[in-house]
Amino acid sequence: MQVTRGQISLFLCLLSCASSLGTRYTPDWASLDARPIPEWYDEVKFGIFVHWGVFSVPAFGSEWFWWYWKGAQNPNYIQFMTKNYPPGFSYTDFAPEFHAQFFDPDEMADIFEASGAKYVVLTNKHHEGFTNWGSPYSWNWNSVDNGPHRDLVADLGAAIRKRSLHYGLYNSLYEWFNPIYLSDKQSGFKTRDYVEKKAMPELYELSDLSPDLIWSDGDWEAPDTYWNSTGFLAWLYNDSPVKDVVVTNDRWGLGCYCKHGGYYNCADKFTPGKLPDHKWEKCQSVDTISWGYRRNMKLSELMDLPSIIKDMVYVVALGGNYLLNVGPTSDGMIAPVFEERLRGIGAWLKVNGEAIYATKPWRVQAENATVPVWYTSKSSTVYAIFTSNPMQNSFTLSAPKTSNSTVVTLLGSPEPLKWAPLHSSGLIVLLPDLPFTPADAWTLKLDEVA
Repeated sequence: MQVTRGQISLFLCLLSCASSLGTRYTPDWASLDARPIPEWYDEVKFGIFVHWGVFSVPAFGSEWFWWYWKGAQNPNYIQFMTKNYPPGFSYTDFAPEFHAQFFDPDEMADIFEASGAKYVVLTNKHHEGFTNWGSPYSWNWNSVDNGPHRDLVADLGAAIRKRSLHYGLYNSLYEWFNPIYLSDKQSGFKTRDYVEKKAMPELYELSDLSPDLIWSDGDWEAPDTYWNSTGFLAWLYNDSPVKDVVVTNDRWGLGCYCKHGGYYNCADKFTPGKLPDHKWEKCQSVDTISWGYRRNMKLSELMDLPSIIKDMVYVVALGGNYLLNVGPTSDGMIAPVFEERLRGIGAWLKVNGEAIYATKPWRVQAENATVPVWYTSKSSTVYAIFTSNPMQNSFTLSAPKTSNSTVVTLLGSPEPLKWAPLHSSGLIVLLPDLPFTPADAWTLKLDEVA
């Protein structure tokens, strides 16, 4: 019997569909850890983290304000409250002052897009328990019933997606002062009332909002078995509305960091000394003291543009993603100093972005050349990014192996540069006068090198 081309195509299609349908993940780490991370995440490289909540109202110290005031009873926070608020004022009294009256989702999304970021992660709920959407499991302690009286998650999400950026949601599993959680904690986590009545129902409902990324946190006091993390992730990867695109991190219970989940955070501001063997992300904040907005921040406590670019380049060269945080004010504004930093990053990426987006770590990640250099790559193209001006015309790179087909250019300038090979490997490049950039970073593009 003769088989037609159409029959072959149908058979291959059915085979592909069967294979896709057959990929089911079971609620155990061996199965869940084997899930490939969706490709979009590795390609985008740079994202914006947005810490926003009731903590943005006192805007003092850090987003852990409530804990430092009432949990740790830090004298600085107690003194701040004594000086500025009447006796009997509680943390929940801050919520009605969370007005977000100047919040324009399109304006905020424009700033994020101008930064060159390809994904945005908003705090849906921090450890204070206040949700930035109308959670039915957080009655009167959410942004629809209290404070702004609007769904901040949905409003920002619509603006982000209009610009074809990926949208993720940060979610704290635990809540500092939730009495149901504290009761479970008192039992040594032998009871799971908080998980069954609050944490998991809220997380399932949050997933129905179709986030591209779930950035889990607040997990470390209890094991993953308490949180039912494997059960949730199996559902997320198998049956949720975002099962094919969603990305997760590694904060799913005590002992999971740098070991289980999707990509690895390992720790805040994680800085590995060598190329990790698993996809990872560094979360960093422009304000080096706090993730939430602080009215008492000082310029000396903020990362400047060259520091941010240097940090990003290092992270991408080592195969990571860079998630840079800014905290909006309680009235919904991005502080001008943060906006200036973000637009500065975007200006640099307009010239140098091809050395960042969709790149892979090269066989050599860095070398101390004429000045320190970080490498990224795409196929037979290698990018050499240097984050200080060598202040001389000749520039030596030892790692690349050149050929007769090698072409060297400076990103932002189409003219090929003159170069000469070194004996075994490497080359000397004749640099032009480097164009001024507030980022203090430039990129050599080396085509056809090994």
